[in-house]
Amino acid sequence: MDYLPLFLDVRGRTVLVDGGGTAAARRVERALSAGANVLSLDPHPEGELQRLIDAAPEGLTFEARVPVREDVQGCAVAYGASEDEERDARLFGWTREFGVLCNVADVPDKCDFITPSIVDRSPIVVAISTGGAAPIIARTLKARIETMLPPVYGQLASFFGGLRDRVSEAISGGRERRHFWERMIEGPAGDLFVAGDEAGALARFDAELESARAGDTATMGEVYLVGAGPGDPDLLTFRALRLMQRADVVLYDRLVGEDVLSLVRRDAERIYVGKLPQEHTMEQGDISTLMVKLAKRGNRVLRLKGGDPFIFGRGGEEIEELAASGVPFKVVPGITASAGCAAYAGIPLTHRDHAQSCLLVTAHGKDGVLDLDWEVLIRPGQTVAIYMGLRNLPQLIEGFARRGVPMETDIAVIENGTRPNQRVLTGTLADIVAKTEAEGFQSPSMIIIGSVVQLRDRLAQSPATTETAHALSLAARND
Repeated sequence: MDYLPLFLDVRGRTVLVDGGGTAAARRVERALSAGANVLSLDPHPEGELQRLIDAAPEGLTFEARVPVREDVQGCAVAYGASEDEERDARLFGWTREFGVLCNVADVPDKCDFITPSIVDRSPIVVAISTGGAAPIIARTLKARIETMLPPVYGQLASFFGGLRDRVSEAISGGRERRHFWERMIEGPAGDLFVAGDEAGALARFDAELESARAGDTATMGEVYLVGAGPGDPDLLTFRALRLMQRADVVLYDRLVGEDVLSLVRRDAERIYVGKLPQEHTMEQGDISTLMVKLAKRGNRVLRLKGGDPFIFGRGGEEIEELAASGVPFKVVPGITASAGCAAYAGIPLTHRDHAQSCLLVTAHGKDGVLDLDWEVLIRPGQTVAIYMGLRNLPQLIEGFARRGVPMETDIAVIENGTRPNQRVLTGTLADIVAKTEAEGFQSPSMIIIGSVVQLRDRLAQSPATTETAHALSLAARND
């Protein structure tokens, strides 16, 4: 981050705005809406500012002159919006003298802070900034959030905000309070309020709080088995994101990148349980046991897995243990690696002219032994997508050759699919091993075999387009 995000309390404090145009008017309005006492200075106010002065809102003092040194002393914030370089420089110098935060419009080196785009659903306020680098993106995101965040959410925040003291008195533990509020906001009480039934929402709140006070709430936690997709965080589902924000503890694999982990609740405990071929940080049985233990302590446990939990992700084994132990769980599917990697590489897994079916297989068995049903694997008119196969690629090629599959058959290897460092190699069964070795390909890599690979040259996304889309998504998350 280039700036530390803060919401500054200026209620009852002085905010100086120097300037007479539209930029000054916007800053006066913003400061007044935050409860500041605004001192507006300019010899010749124009348009919007003059109309604002004529309206004489409470908290606004206007004087038709330029600032002097003494005006700055004691201010919380000073805005320079005069568009006069010398005048702005004087104001900035005085703020250095008195230790006052300053913002000179469109002059980054004279700004202690920047003014973000605002979505106001008071008391909920969303601030969006690109650090001045791309204001159009900030405005675009603001427009999207405006449509996603109905005004009733501000009313909901005020409603529950007025009940905080009652909850603090009744529930002592911080985690228990957070779980209670999540049940209120995401459960029936919140639904009733959003539907316009405030009395019903309050009645439900009272009943839930009484149960909590009496100790009737369940101590058992739950487990969220969430597919994180093949790498690009934009491929996460809305449900996955919501549960990632609710978790107390996160168990994650090596294929879950930092871009995805950054979306998990910040104060959640993180436990790495990743596995490499022949090298396990934690055995599968130990992972399942740990999930059960954590949930029985009342935690909401997020089991975050690359791809989809039920497609070569051992999700079935893990929920067997949870079900046998009586631990409640939710499963959230993710985009599996074959679908995501092939799409980003421009390779359709099925196509009427090439493949009428797609076979998903793994080259890594339970005991690390390559044991495939070759009769099914070599059928014509299909695409074969092989997970965890790079280490065994020579053996795979040999197996196809022994069973008479033409060595001219098309094949693609996709390394780090859907991520910014994705690489794609195409070739034939005859030359792909040499190509991957020459290029130093490593896991994770997805292997696609079939004539659909021929379509990559025509259907692959433009690298510039892909990189721009990824940069935009990162900007949206980081701002």
